[in-house]
Amino acid sequence: MSARRDRFRHIVETLSRHGLGFALGQLGLDRLHVPGRPARLRAGTAGVPLPARVRLTLEDLGAVYIKFGQIVSTRTDVLPPEYAAELAKLQDASPPVPAGQIREVLAEELGPRADRLLAALQDVPLATGSIGQVHESTVEAPGGGSDDVVVKVRRPGVVEQVSEDLEIMAELAKRAEQASGTIAGFHVSALVDEFSQTMRAELDYLQEARNAEQFAENFAGDSRVHIPRVFWDTTTSRVLTLERVRGIKINDVEALRAAGIDPGGLAVAACNILLKMVFEDGFFHADPHPGNFFVEADGRLGIIDFGMVGQISDTARWNLVRVLLAVVEQDAGRLTTAMVQLCGATEAADASGLQASLGRLVGRYAGRPLAQVPIVPVLTELAALLRAHRLRLPRETALLVKMLIMADGLGKQLDPGFELTAQLAPFTRRILLGSLSPDALASRLKKLGWEALQFGTEAPEMARRLLEVLERGGLDVHFRADELDRLLDKAERTGNRIVAGLITAALIGAVGELVSVQPERWRGWPKALVTAGLGGVGALGGYLAVTSRHRRRG
Repeated sequence: MSARRDRFRHIVETLSRHGLGFALGQLGLDRLHVPGRPARLRAGTAGVPLPARVRLTLEDLGAVYIKFGQIVSTRTDVLPPEYAAELAKLQDASPPVPAGQIREVLAEELGPRADRLLAALQDVPLATGSIGQVHESTVEAPGGGSDDVVVKVRRPGVVEQVSEDLEIMAELAKRAEQASGTIAGFHVSALVDEFSQTMRAELDYLQEARNAEQFAENFAGDSRVHIPRVFWDTTTSRVLTLERVRGIKINDVEALRAAGIDPGGLAVAACNILLKMVFEDGFFHADPHPGNFFVEADGRLGIIDFGMVGQISDTARWNLVRVLLAVVEQDAGRLTTAMVQLCGATEAADASGLQASLGRLVGRYAGRPLAQVPIVPVLTELAALLRAHRLRLPRETALLVKMLIMADGLGKQLDPGFELTAQLAPFTRRILLGSLSPDALASRLKKLGWEALQFGTEAPEMARRLLEVLERGGLDVHFRADELDRLLDKAERTGNRIVAGLITAALIGAVGELVSVQPERWRGWPKALVTAGLGGVGALGGYLAVTSRHRRRG
């Protein structure tokens, strides 16, 4: 408990040092301030914009908070753009763990099998991060010789540190939402929960190894892609051993041209590979920054780092296609429906306002085919509208949007004229055609049949419950005052029409009966009486006709 309290106190002092002390009272942390120890502002903090101070605070709080800021920076559907841009500058540059400790972890985790890696393990790491660091080594190949590998080792004590920080973050998020409606509108608790799932998954290297094998299976036989092989005999939850991938970093345009590789063609090929992951496999690399892609000597694209992946359902893919098509067709109504469904919601709080905003958005792309609609500005503006209308994308969909934006940025680094939507169009076309295929129609019919069968099975139970309700006294129907006024008004109009109808029928019946009984005498009746009778029937008949017409229009 003392360690947890010390961590809270460190958070308090860090917030105060960066001029964020105003948040302490709202978070209920002001009581942790050490009396007589005023917080000194960090040098250079005065005059620094609030988003920058938030970034500096996260940097000082350490690895978990830096990771959180990096992930949240991609959630433009939740975070205002000035904060997203600032948090995107966060770098996960942790100091390296000494090589001796890394060797101890390997020996403890792998036992005798560690000797295969330790003999050639390079002490200087290839990369370091908040969770682990990567070293180069070799292992003996089954047919003789050796294979170059990279060994990813989890930092000692990081699981306990991450778990404690995640628990504290969840508590702080709840306190902040309870204290501020504005913060609650950002869905901070949900973001922290999603982040916790991501962080815990990254702590388990067995999961990353399984991700790598899934990608290898999805691209089996595809000569364009190289997914590194997993060495399972030296892989555990703390140690991951993968085949070493070598090549030119994908955004090194000068080196690519020197090797005779066309950057524009590479942009198209790389983004088509990423789009295949999404629209064909439903399993995609969620962190496609240039450091994770290498162009090998044989022209293949080598992909590394499978800690952050996304899975997208057929329904979410179809909703995304509907969003893009609605933009092209300038159909704000369909776009509103598709956006709400993409967020997993049933309706928007202000559907008409959202539709009006979306109508202005689609109007700017009037007459353009999908291939000419710039996806990043559209997604950015859609995210801003979601944020304004208190809608939030599910985690997997948010990862997908982030990946599409990063893929477009990667393409533009290689070719400034690149536009991702030009490559996206064939995939959307295939999804549309696929939705009309016999297999898809049969699947929908099967689903409808299954739902009908479920309803038939549940109907007797539903009927039994209804009878129980009726036996207990029936149903209670509640009306609001405005609803009751409208209902009474409608009942009054209906009653008037019924009375008018009865009087009209009576008059018509009486006149008809008199005429039929004494036809030779009706011409002798006083003209005024006949005129009054016929006029009354006509007036009442006209009233019925007008009110009936009004009701149908209503």
